[in-house]
Amino acid sequence: MAEEKSLNFIEEIIEADLKAGKHTTIATRFPPEPNGYLHLGHAKSICLNFGLALKYGGKTNLRFDDTNPVTEETEYVESIKGDVEWLGFRWAQELYASDYFPQLFDFAVKLISKGLAYVDDSTSEQIAEMKGTPTQPGKDSPYRTRSVEENLKLFAEMKAGQYRDGEKVLRAKIDMTHTNMLMRDPILYRIKHAHHHRTGDAWCIYPMYDFAHGQSDSLEQITHSICTLEFVPHRELYDWFIEKLEIYPSRQYEFARLNMTYTMMSKRKLLQLVNEKHVNGWDDPRMPTLSGVRRRGYTAQAIRDFCDRIGVAKRDNLIDIGLLEFFVREDLNTIGARRMVVFDPVKVVITNYEETKTEMLPSENYPDEGSTVRTMPFGRDLWIEREDFMENPPKKYFRLAPGQMVRLKSAYIIACEEVIKNDKGEVTELRCRYIPESRSGSDTSGINVKGVIHWVSAKHALPVEVRLYDRLFKVEDVSEIEGDFRDYLNPDSLKVQTAYAEPELGNAKRGEHFQFLRMGYFCLDPDSTHSKKIFNRTVTLRDTWTKDKK
Repeated sequence: MAEEKSLNFIEEIIEADLKAGKHTTIATRFPPEPNGYLHLGHAKSICLNFGLALKYGGKTNLRFDDTNPVTEETEYVESIKGDVEWLGFRWAQELYASDYFPQLFDFAVKLISKGLAYVDDSTSEQIAEMKGTPTQPGKDSPYRTRSVEENLKLFAEMKAGQYRDGEKVLRAKIDMTHTNMLMRDPILYRIKHAHHHRTGDAWCIYPMYDFAHGQSDSLEQITHSICTLEFVPHRELYDWFIEKLEIYPSRQYEFARLNMTYTMMSKRKLLQLVNEKHVNGWDDPRMPTLSGVRRRGYTAQAIRDFCDRIGVAKRDNLIDIGLLEFFVREDLNTIGARRMVVFDPVKVVITNYEETKTEMLPSENYPDEGSTVRTMPFGRDLWIEREDFMENPPKKYFRLAPGQMVRLKSAYIIACEEVIKNDKGEVTELRCRYIPESRSGSDTSGINVKGVIHWVSAKHALPVEVRLYDRLFKVEDVSEIEGDFRDYLNPDSLKVQTAYAEPELGNAKRGEHFQFLRMGYFCLDPDSTHSKKIFNRTVTLRDTWTKDKK
């Protein structure tokens, strides 16, 4: 009997709430701001919010926090929706904070009417100065004592567009001496004469995140509003708004965000990498964006398994990216079709094989027993990997060497008889003989060899471009980088070369995954054309990074 998985702390809270009758079901939400592309950190939040709703028979809304018209675009909305769907989740409702602009305005009016908000004419610099410091109390604004009537009038004029950007703001009236600086009369509304991607020019005042977020949760009756640890100081303000507005009491809970080795999760810095062309766009396979890892060949199943394994913690920690790659390998091992591709070729000429003869030899497609087979052309001239030959091999070297035998995968046993070199002393050709009775599947030769190598027919080989991706950064913990983070980019994060593939790969399609035997897992890149196939290395067959860096 399988051991039952223990509950994480959020599941414990939910089960206690359901048991106490506080809720009959749960409602969560995933609330991204549409100002960029989602990354692996967002995947953890998506899996958590949607996973909880699925486990407890609840629902999850996809709500776009579109309260800043300057940075938000419909392009990002569509990419976010595509990413959530790719991960395998479906939302109950597609909503936008902008849907609630009329209600949020009314909430602000209610706070003003209760004497809990005021219009401030101070500049942003003056407001920052009046805020004080964590060890020094703030000072009241000179506009804090305005009457309710005057504030209502000014706020209506702000909405009507009678003031310039930054000329006035609406602030909550709480406590300028509060120990939590977010409670020192936070800004609720600012003026922005900017075109909004959904509401157009209907509004010129926009709510701040802290004012829009909790109230949107309340309007949707979200039972468990789950966010990352940096929002712990915001919870007090979240609760204050709900209490003073006397609306549905959504509750905020915080968990540790995803931090991974060799991985940058700052959207601002990722944007900088894109704009400065250190990478080839948001979907560059070296980027931690979901569009990037999808293009690289990561599977949604692997990411979900990874998020499930790392769990939900109350304190930040650093997760080894090797764990994610482990789950990627685990999934691709079961779905990746096997193909032979030679990256660094040296020619093999089988001297006792007819020059014009071609055989079609069967080879397995998948590792599972009983899986489908494919056929590969076999002829007199072959390509093998240069590293699979050694002129002066050490003991227990089982690949090809002068006078030594090796099996060609799914083909014959060959023996190296002559080594041809150029003027520089470089090996250019290996002349071998084959054992006709040693064909795989019907071997009657009685010869046993320990080494097996892959190959492709030189006559039929398909030249393909392979893009070998590695870590984007060369430091383990990017959060500890001092100085310019760009100085720590890995110069070897991408290598591009030509390889020689079996012709079956000419039929490769987008979305298919392959294991290039002994070389790693690959997928077809969208840059591919009918005449030029491009393959991205998703991940190596095993973790070589740790070994290489020792």
